[in-house]
Amino acid sequence: MPYKTHKITLDPTFKQRRWFSQQCGYARFAYNQALSDFKIGLDNDNFQSWRTLNNTFNKAKKRYEWTRSQDQRAALYAIRNLGQAIANWLSKRAKFPKFKKRGIRDAWTTDEQSVRVEGKRIKLPKIGWVKMFQPLRFEGKIISVTISRTAHRWFVSITVQTEDTAAVDTSTHPVIGIDVGINTLATLSDGTKYHNPRPLKRYERKLKREQRKLSRKVFTSKNWYKQKHKVERVHYRIGCIRSDAHHKATTTIAKRASRITVETLNITNLLKNRSLAKALADSALGGFLQKLKTKADALGIPITEAPQFYASSKTCSSCGHKKKDLTLSERTYHCNVCQYQEDRDVNAAINLKNLAVG
Repeated sequence: MPYKTHKITLDPTFKQRRWFSQQCGYARFAYNQALSDFKIGLDNDNFQSWRTLNNTFNKAKKRYEWTRSQDQRAALYAIRNLGQAIANWLSKRAKFPKFKKRGIRDAWTTDEQSVRVEGKRIKLPKIGWVKMFQPLRFEGKIISVTISRTAHRWFVSITVQTEDTAAVDTSTHPVIGIDVGINTLATLSDGTKYHNPRPLKRYERKLKREQRKLSRKVFTSKNWYKQKHKVERVHYRIGCIRSDAHHKATTTIAKRASRITVETLNITNLLKNRSLAKALADSALGGFLQKLKTKADALGIPITEAPQFYASSKTCSSCGHKKKDLTLSERTYHCNVCQYQEDRDVNAAINLKNLAVG
């Protein structure tokens, strides 16, 4: 049975927002305390599992009166997450875990057995019912519930174990090649183009002004925190515009294709180009392709990735002739052999489609 997660914006009261912040702080405190105990054990050649670290924390927390009123599930799942981070470090999938800081990825997880969802509200342990902006999309058994904060918004991520859905018949849909870029987010082989909003460029002056104000405040003062929240809201707005454009484009593409071909991008190397680094980061092409792959996999649509050095832009989609040089200023592809003319991005998308069709 597949797992599906729905991230919903919460509409908490002031008291509930304060409670959420306390649980994030308690989860951070438990994580850092357990990580400190683990590092001490490593220095003494004593490897401790997350269960041992949790037992140690349960004994140590009795020294603090304020921990009694907190949701103990927040500490339990924080230490369990530390155990997963240690496992990733041991298998060399990630670096050694670091101590968590306040205000950075604030989140806490609670027990799914004590959570209930009814329409546009959710019941959380100890705090009761909290309003949501929309109901849960999926039906099934709730597996996990995580409360997180981004800028001024609180979210709940609910993972549900759903039943297998019937496969969608896409045999009548066409094969689509996709060329991604900066000015145009995605260009399809049939000529359809999806606009790239480039929100960072749009809000760059406002972000620069708010960050300049932040630099003039006394560090960690009340006014510094107020201004920090304003900067966070600008970043949140930029992220929302970018994510909205990505989701709308990828959903439309995935529903109309039987097979998709995309180009292989090495984002790390592309960002080394100082002239294009900011525009590439603003477009977030890697995130766009990842969303497209996730939605295509959910619908059972195969995705073909072109070879990394495949010259889709320099190759003529009509006769197959490959140009030696093609500057970025040439927006219309002109073949010197067959005199074929086409939009540069459309020509590249057609080449990607032909690569899948063979």
